[in-house]
Amino acid sequence: YAALPTAVNITWSSINFKTILQWQPKPSGYFYTVEIHGQTSDIKRKCILTTETECDVTDALKDVKETYVAHILSVMAAGMDNFEEPPYALSEKFTPYSQTVIGKPEIQNYTQKGSKLNVVIKDPLTPYTFPNGSFQSIRDIFQHDLEYKLYYWKDQSSGKKDTTTKSHTFEVSVESTKNYCFYVQGFVPSRRENRSGQTSVMHCTTGERGIFDEYGAEVFIIIAVIAIAVITLAIVLPVILCKRKKARAAREKEPLNGV
Repeated sequence: YAALPTAVNITWSSINFKTILQWQPKPSGYFYTVEIHGQTSDIKRKCILTTETECDVTDALKDVKETYVAHILSVMAAGMDNFEEPPYALSEKFTPYSQTVIGKPEIQNYTQKGSKLNVVIKDPLTPYTFPNGSFQSIRDIFQHDLEYKLYYWKDQSSGKKDTTTKSHTFEVSVESTKNYCFYVQGFVPSRRENRSGQTSVMHCTTGERGIFDEYGAEVFIIIAVIAIAVITLAIVLPVILCKRKKARAAREKEPLNGV
């Protein structure tokens, strides 16, 4: 046993509580067995006598607030029944509740009606199930610790705003004549690190845009100047014509000189 290499570069990779343990090197002439040790839970063996260098340990971490350490044992095929303890390597500690990455939220629905942008989020699911077999979402596990942040901005603009919610819906005030783009990100403010999760796919509203949005302020100014000129002409021209008509009528009524 003493001559067997032990695992190195051991890492935990966890998204939405699906947790994979990875390490090196690839074994040659021996096997690995993973043991998951919790602070208060029984030891669980996973990936027994494997030649792989990764192991899905999700179902050994069901108590998500427990802190775990993995022992990666280097063993010969027949050596597991021996009393001699095989060489092993220790992982870093891992607590799923505070360390799993929050995956991409799904934007289930969105509408922009008038000056209101409404966005509905679907909570990502975890591998863990309820007694009836349905999958628990990250909301079921995090409860009120989970928040979502909506980042939104006017289409073709760089000025970004954000707002947060503890629910799965957003309603924000926007300019009714503008289209908006946005994405969502889950985060857990109570965490010391790794608070923010992965960002969702970006979406943009596609309502009819006005002339102002398409062509800019310059065209609006030109149109306004022309409109003012037309209105002014419409008011002034009849007045001028009326005065000229009155002047002509007055001249016609004057007696001819020398008669």
